[in-house]
Amino acid sequence: MQSCEISSDSTDDPLCSGPHPHRQPRIVVIGAGLAGLAATKFLLENGFTDVTVLEASDRIGGRVQSVHHGGTTLELGATWIHGANGNPVYHLAEENGLLEHTTDGERSVGRISLYAKNGVAHYQTNGGKRIPKDLVEEFSDLYNEVYELTQEFFQNGKPVCAESQNSVGVFTRDVVRKKITVDPDDSEIIKKLKLSMLQQYLKVESCESSSPSMDEVSLSEFGEWTEIPGAHYVIPEGFMKIVELLAQDIPSHTICLGKPVRHIHWNYSAQHQEVIAKNSDSNHNDNNYGRQPREEPFSLGRPVCVECEDEEWITADHVIVTASLGVLKQNHEAMFFPSLPEDKVLAIEKLGISTTNKIFLEFEEPFWSPECNSIQFVWEDEAQLEQLAYPEELWYKKICSFDVLYPPERYGYMLSGWICGQEALYMERCDDETVAETCTELLRRFTGNPDIPKPRHVLRSSWGSNPYIRGSYSFTRVGSSGADCERLSMPLPYANSTKAPPLQVLFAGEATHRKYYSTTHGALLSGQREATRLIDMYQDLHKAETTKPTI
Repeated sequence: MQSCEISSDSTDDPLCSGPHPHRQPRIVVIGAGLAGLAATKFLLENGFTDVTVLEASDRIGGRVQSVHHGGTTLELGATWIHGANGNPVYHLAEENGLLEHTTDGERSVGRISLYAKNGVAHYQTNGGKRIPKDLVEEFSDLYNEVYELTQEFFQNGKPVCAESQNSVGVFTRDVVRKKITVDPDDSEIIKKLKLSMLQQYLKVESCESSSPSMDEVSLSEFGEWTEIPGAHYVIPEGFMKIVELLAQDIPSHTICLGKPVRHIHWNYSAQHQEVIAKNSDSNHNDNNYGRQPREEPFSLGRPVCVECEDEEWITADHVIVTASLGVLKQNHEAMFFPSLPEDKVLAIEKLGISTTNKIFLEFEEPFWSPECNSIQFVWEDEAQLEQLAYPEELWYKKICSFDVLYPPERYGYMLSGWICGQEALYMERCDDETVAETCTELLRRFTGNPDIPKPRHVLRSSWGSNPYIRGSYSFTRVGSSGADCERLSMPLPYANSTKAPPLQVLFAGEATHRKYYSTTHGALLSGQREATRLIDMYQDLHKAETTKPTI
């Protein structure tokens, strides 16, 4: 998939009856993640032949990254198919036999997904003691009861009181603390343990939401995210199999790897075109790349021009941008000419994205008991803390847990740790040896077992510092709403603001899906949604051409 060729213009295709009746519309898709591949696949299936995918990195998949390790596959990115009933990712996997070797233990119906529903989570304190199972279950029931309340503000239109600061974290901490404090049956020691467990649960929830803290997640919008019914599935051969299925019918020359985009020039007048052409000539004369534009910018009347980092210019009728919210936050000012409309910029700024990273530790032998499915870290000295943010040297305190990967016949003796927020970025700066030593000390401390050996292998993700990703997935931050996802998804130029050619720049990606943001199915559906806009437009134009009155 290294080559990149622009298809020749065609006159023998029904789509040629579009706005330029003598050629196929040229569509450039930016990003070869699930959204970009889904859009490309759908366009090709519906007769579009002049489609090019520009992928900045050296691989396809985006935030899906399956790594072969020994005889197994580990997921640095997307791991679960969240729900089965009507989930296009599930149906794609099921129809292609990808779930045949998924064990019952790898199917979870729990809200907080683990690798297995079998076994028991061990809640360990920093004093090396395990919290009794019945006490954990008692607290879990209380927490889940309050979690259900957080859903009601959006779902039932309940007003948000000022004391909650419209924050899931503030509301949950306040309500749970009050319920624990007034319980007459608990001793002060038990109350402190429950308050400490509350902090640990909020850390887990932050990893699930990919937010720095649940304090940043909007309470009034929390219930809009929609969970697809059914179990959560792991794909034993790796989530990359879904990526490969989407890409298998896309011609190899269509996808250009290692092709970062510098600027997207859209909606330009003739005057702007002359300026850009002059600048282009000047830039080409002054650099050492020796690359020439594929064709003169804005030739053939195409309204968009994509300027790549390697100095190549690619003209297009339509561009589908699938860059992550993190990349848009960092680069939108430099990326788009003219600048994005103010309301779209505001949506980008208001919505949230943070980093959730995994740390895989492989051991020669298990030090955990057979029924243990996870080790949860409960810091007793954090019971009364308001903010769970740590200085760089204490980044490890944000690791909320280590899951046991099941079955051992597939994974060996492997743990998967979770860390999010700024602390995940601190972790990314450490070398493997430091991470291995730090995690080993944590495990020794919390299990009370000083003889736990260092792992023989460490593997971890680094989504925050990846310049082409900049975060794991999006969330509705305090002050934002699902309407911001919709605003982000609106194509440019806006239909009511200009007579310029429509649908020049379209937006896809998980952050643009109002109900399924943060998910792989949200990303896939968003790509299909934007492809459908173009398919419908050219169908409408074709109908208009064939029904024109004769004069």
